[in-house]
Amino acid sequence: MCGIIAILRRPSTRDVPTADSILTLLAEAVDLMAGPDGGSPAERSARWVAEAAALTAEADRLLSGVPGLLALERDAGLADRIAAVMSDLPGRIAALEALLEDEPDAIDGIEAANAALVDLRDASWAVIRDRLGTHAGLASLRSPRIPPSDAGLGVLLSLQQALSAVDRLEVRGRDSAGLQVTVWNHDLPVDGPAVTARVTDGLHRTGSVRVLDGGGLAFVVKVAAEIGELGDNTAAMRRALANDGLLARALAAPDVKGSVLGHTRWASVGIISEPNAHPVDSLRADGATVPLVTAVLNGDVDNHADLVVSEGLSLASEITTDAKVVPALCAAHLAAGYDRTEAFRRAVSVFEGSVAIGAAIGDAPERLLLALRGSGQGLYVGLAEDAYVVASEPYGVVELTADFVRMDGETPADPDDPGASRGQIVELDGALAGTMEGMSRRSYDGRPLPVTGEDVVRAEITTRDIDRGDHPHFLLKEIGESPDSVRATLRGRLVSASPADDAGSTDWQVRLGDDALGVDVRAGLADGTIRRVLVIGQGTAAVAGGSVSRALEAELAGMAPDRSIDVEDCPATELSGFGLAADMSDTLVVAISQSGTTTDTNRTVDLVRARGARVVAIVNRRNSDLVDRADGVLYTSDGRDVEMSVASTKAFYAQAVAGNLLAVAVADAAGAPGSPDRAELLAGLRDLPEAMVEVLALRDHVASIAARHAPGRRYWAVVGSGPNLVAAREIRIKLSELCYKSIAADATEDKKHIDLSSEPLILVCATGLVGSTADDVAKEVAIYRAHKAAPVVVADAGSSRFAGAHDVVAVPPVHPRLAFLLSTMVGHLFGYEAARAIDAQAGPLRSAHAAIEAEAERRLAGEPVSELAGDAVGGISVSDALAADLAGELAKSATAFTDELRTGRLNGHLEASTAVRLSTLFRFALGVVPLESYQLEFGRVGTPALVLDDLAAALTVAIEELTRPIDAIKHQAKTVTVGISRTDETLLNARLAREVIEAGAPRDSLSYRTLRALVALDPAVADVAGYTRYRVDGLDGASPTAAIVDRGGVSTGIRSRTDGDSTLRGTKHRVAVDRDVLVTRGVRDDRIIVLVPEVKDRETVGITLLHVALRERLAPDVLRGVLQGYGNRYAAVRDAVCETESDLRDDLLAEVPVVNLLTDPVPDIADRLRT
Repeated sequence: MCGIIAILRRPSTRDVPTADSILTLLAEAVDLMAGPDGGSPAERSARWVAEAAALTAEADRLLSGVPGLLALERDAGLADRIAAVMSDLPGRIAALEALLEDEPDAIDGIEAANAALVDLRDASWAVIRDRLGTHAGLASLRSPRIPPSDAGLGVLLSLQQALSAVDRLEVRGRDSAGLQVTVWNHDLPVDGPAVTARVTDGLHRTGSVRVLDGGGLAFVVKVAAEIGELGDNTAAMRRALANDGLLARALAAPDVKGSVLGHTRWASVGIISEPNAHPVDSLRADGATVPLVTAVLNGDVDNHADLVVSEGLSLASEITTDAKVVPALCAAHLAAGYDRTEAFRRAVSVFEGSVAIGAAIGDAPERLLLALRGSGQGLYVGLAEDAYVVASEPYGVVELTADFVRMDGETPADPDDPGASRGQIVELDGALAGTMEGMSRRSYDGRPLPVTGEDVVRAEITTRDIDRGDHPHFLLKEIGESPDSVRATLRGRLVSASPADDAGSTDWQVRLGDDALGVDVRAGLADGTIRRVLVIGQGTAAVAGGSVSRALEAELAGMAPDRSIDVEDCPATELSGFGLAADMSDTLVVAISQSGTTTDTNRTVDLVRARGARVVAIVNRRNSDLVDRADGVLYTSDGRDVEMSVASTKAFYAQAVAGNLLAVAVADAAGAPGSPDRAELLAGLRDLPEAMVEVLALRDHVASIAARHAPGRRYWAVVGSGPNLVAAREIRIKLSELCYKSIAADATEDKKHIDLSSEPLILVCATGLVGSTADDVAKEVAIYRAHKAAPVVVADAGSSRFAGAHDVVAVPPVHPRLAFLLSTMVGHLFGYEAARAIDAQAGPLRSAHAAIEAEAERRLAGEPVSELAGDAVGGISVSDALAADLAGELAKSATAFTDELRTGRLNGHLEASTAVRLSTLFRFALGVVPLESYQLEFGRVGTPALVLDDLAAALTVAIEELTRPIDAIKHQAKTVTVGISRTDETLLNARLAREVIEAGAPRDSLSYRTLRALVALDPAVADVAGYTRYRVDGLDGASPTAAIVDRGGVSTGIRSRTDGDSTLRGTKHRVAVDRDVLVTRGVRDDRIIVLVPEVKDRETVGITLLHVALRERLAPDVLRGVLQGYGNRYAAVRDAVCETESDLRDDLLAEVPVVNLLTDPVPDIADRLRT
């Protein structure tokens, strides 16, 4: 994954706000939080906080953009005064939250109050962190010697915001990064020595400058570092920008304007180097002059090597990224005379693969071109005040605006035509920055796709949600936020039933309003209509559903037999696939989802609602799809507890706690007596967050255990019994996601019957156990140890039963039905620390790989290499030996690797073949083994360069096996894109495909290639008049035959040659052999027919013949799509025409009858098109 960022800004027409206007709004907001009297706390808080949030949001609006920046610039003390005014706000918010926690009358207003608090936190965060923080960050970019003009400050604002976005996008990849800032109206002489000295770098590295056709200047900063932490790259680029005196002079011009195009890279094609970092430009290696284009790319251009050859692109050997073909090919089309938009469209339309592209054309610096095709990438165009901000994720946009248009790479240009081209191209006009009017959107085949208000989406997150703070990873931050998430889930719902007694104890009760447990649901529980509760979810939500199911069972036990309610839990897909009944009016479905957008869960909810079931959702996102489908909604946390790490953690705790609240409310509504230990359970819920805080303090202890056991053990398992089995299943998911292992989750007592022979590392969840149950688990631990497993036990503090464990993590005792949550928290911490320990083993290998790539980059660039080590490789001359600094780095890395290998710590995660190959290559590279033996070992004659190449390749494999990125997961599909639906179903909606199937062709006999061809041909067909189906036999023999099996329409009155001669020959034989759809003319009657192969096990077993009428002509964009999809005939025609012409004109192509374009030989068509 990679990340794109771009910002286009126009001059603002808004007045610079006064300090008083800003401070007055904020002071009123803070005063409101002191609160007038009247009404319940929840009602008052919702009213006060909503007004305070609106006032703060207005202050944020005034401080945003260039006008807000100028207000802070012109009043040096304004930032400090704003911070002082707002200093009391966090305390007042906390006081209100504490009041709500115990308010019995909060039942009707708690959700409104929580929503208002979210808005206020967002607005206050935006003022302090986004506006004041941006102002502080901008100060580090400006030159202390050459102050920028007001217009120059606007360009610096774009740079600061782009750097901030890159910092957030680095979770998508961070091995290299780059920013290009393009300025015009800069008042600098472009032929002056300060400029000309910097235009000579043909590799577009840091410090490079490009001169635009209109006199603008494009400055680039880049950094490439395989080793480093999140934030290192942006810090390096910030320093380079701040120290660029030429850029500072440009930004001092009174009317200067600028745009920014940037990228953060996870290298997939090409080495990690500055020349390969994006943006890349269109400069040719052969010196031929072409228009200037710069571009950034996400995804891979799979056919980039073919395009370099077929299009005659001249690329520097040092640039090996596939991204280079984007500006190079676009520039070639510009040089051929195409306008900016068409040249870009022609370039991107030939790229194979899922890609997202941003490009700037040198003669139009105020414009930006974007392209997106495929489902694997994303581009979001934010509509900010006087600015466009483009990013690969919404969290790259939200610092500037909450409103964005999401580009769609999958939906056909014409939804009614499945064969229409997929993908979108957008051009942004900086003169209209921030408006829909400045967005021009087209399909890949050139059809206009107007942008309307319906395309604008409101982000559900803010920068508050995505701030990592001082944490090295989002996952650790989110685990640490879990106690607060639980507190927020309990707030206003777990309330005191009476004042505390003399001993200080309090009786607690659950209060859920009708918004959480709908009126119809309550009625169904009260009158006995609901006799069954099903708890569903997917992944972690399904595991949390197991705890919710247990809570419901405990609370609903003891009901009279004629009123009893059955409780079950299962994954949503199990219910939709195997558990549906025609009438589910007796069923309450509890649907759990962190995001509310999980396709499998939402589809199942639709199915059960259609059968009469009622639905209560436990969900974390307000306004999500699941909320709209539910009869009642119980929000976890405050209804927007965003998790940036793909491995979700804090949602699990909140879902389990919400499930306990829901269980009590359901039991009360159903008239159940409730669990005997309800009072103790509710008191335990109240105390749970503090116990979780105590567990977080055990992180160092957990880390030491993980470091000892995780790297060297290949097989892992998690076990638990009772509620702890839920913990085991959740921990299993997180260990699998974080550590890339297939892990078992079993009942504690069952483990000895399964796989102790593998001597696994076993995490034993044993919290909340007492008496003989605890004794039994202790015996199991001893059995594990006896079988050479490595048991690590999580148990209540004070327990002395688990002396047989390798290690014990002692957690504070809590209610037995809640103790599994503390086991889970230890498991989450263990997963994080285990992933770090495994990833650390790749550190020395990354250093070696980086050293080899740095040496390769120096040699490719023709730079002097460092002093050589003459004895580095035995028997080789000094000139062929390794550079001294490279040899030293390899020796250090090899020593660290060998030490780990010798101790067995690499046994857990490095494949044996990888370890052997790497160890051998290190010995050759360092001269331990003579180079003459290389051919005997690897089958090739060894040279120092070959050894380094092979070593780099082996290091890449080893690093891949050991790398654990933590916040991102390789190959992890986001839940919003996962679904039960099948991707080819839309192809079957095409008319020709339906006609073939209705003629009798089995669905599974139509290959994906055949379906795509039929979809492409659909717009060209005016009518289908009839069909004939043939059975094909003996195709692999000497005399294949065809026999008619069915006819329809006009075919019933047409005599077929096969009626008298069954030999398969001619066009039918061609179709049967090639297995391709063919449009042709009947030999005897000149009728237009479409021959469709029916294939089974890669052999044609039948043919469907359709009698069709074709349209006379088609519009150029539609025609292009038809010909591209029909055997890539468009490319064949274009190649034939270009034998003598500069290019194929689509307008002339559209003048040729469709029947001729589909049936005539390609050379004949080309002859008609030559001018």
